[in-house]
Amino acid sequence: MRVLLLVNSAASSVTARRRVVIQKALSADHAVTLAETSRRGHATRLAQGAAAAGTDVVVVLGGDGTLNEAANGLAGTSCALAALPGGSTNVFARTIGLPNDPIEATSDLLDALEAGHIKRVGLGSVNGRYFLFHVGMGLDAAAVAQVERRSGLKRYAGHPLFIFAGFDTWIRHYDRSRPRFSVRYEDGTVVDDGYLSICLNTNPYTYLGNRPLNLAPETTLERGLAVVTVRTLAFGRTLRIIGSALGQGRHLRTSRWTDHRSDLTRLTVTGYGPFPYQVDGDYLGETELLEISHEPNILRLVLPR
Repeated sequence: MRVLLLVNSAASSVTARRRVVIQKALSADHAVTLAETSRRGHATRLAQGAAAAGTDVVVVLGGDGTLNEAANGLAGTSCALAALPGGSTNVFARTIGLPNDPIEATSDLLDALEAGHIKRVGLGSVNGRYFLFHVGMGLDAAAVAQVERRSGLKRYAGHPLFIFAGFDTWIRHYDRSRPRFSVRYEDGTVVDDGYLSICLNTNPYTYLGNRPLNLAPETTLERGLAVVTVRTLAFGRTLRIIGSALGQGRHLRTSRWTDHRSDLTRLTVTGYGPFPYQVDGDYLGETELLEISHEPNILRLVLPR
């Protein structure tokens, strides 16, 4: 196969040694070209160019943000996407069953390529941008913004930084005095008191170490989207919801303080003024309107066997 190895050298788990080992392993059976990203959006353009040139597979060694950019460049083309974990959390790579070590994951990837284990999967779309696993709105996105302000610590602090940013945001950096947006569904139902909402294309939402945070266990790449909206940020209630997510999420999905829906094809989120949002862990600023939809069978994805 013709393979482009797309590397984000700034990602937390990417080292020169790992890059060389992975490139050699892929080159044993495939014609491999190496490209490195240098700025935001670069992976999208590199992936688009690879697809236009007839490349069979784009292998991404980087974090979830780089993987998202590559997916946006490959959606709707015949070129397949393959993930190798190179970031601090690697939500999507782990969700599809890859180990968190990039060298071990390369072995699984080579097995999948040899078996031709490539499948068309669905993506979510938010205001024209595709997402692999989730869109976070409200408090969730504000916490991601605080993590990105301390991006130099991500390589070293990892998950403790995310936990600290979450509590710091709840205490100091987010207006908890009022709902921030409403969520309208295709059937006309409106949830008008959202403080935090997650729209998921896969489950789990993220990982704390090896512990998954399960918001919508029924969500898969073959089904529609799921949405969990939190309707309170009272401290005790919020902690109980988080505790539920660390288990199987049963209380989170049945509590009167949350709204949970699945198998969705379209929804609209309207702000009571600007609200923050993030896509696949990448903070995108504030907006007053998000149009979200499910796009089935739009991406060819290499899946471990």
